[in-house]
Amino acid sequence: MSCEHLICAQCAGPVVEGRCPACRASRDRVHHHGFGGLSPTVIAIVLIVLLAGTLALRHLYGT
Repeated sequence: MSCEHLICAQCAGPVVEGRCPACRASRDRVHHHGFGGLSPTVIAIVLIVLLAGTLALRHLYGT
């Protein structure tokens, strides 16, 4: 879904411009990113740390 054609009921401006708090909240709700409220950057860092930990354990136990 896109907010390009949505008009805010509070300020009568395009939601995509985010002129008022209601516009910004609606735009953020439509364009939610991430998983469980986490940004893609945080998810990538967590995955890299898990991978590094797994490789370190494999190296320690030699399997």
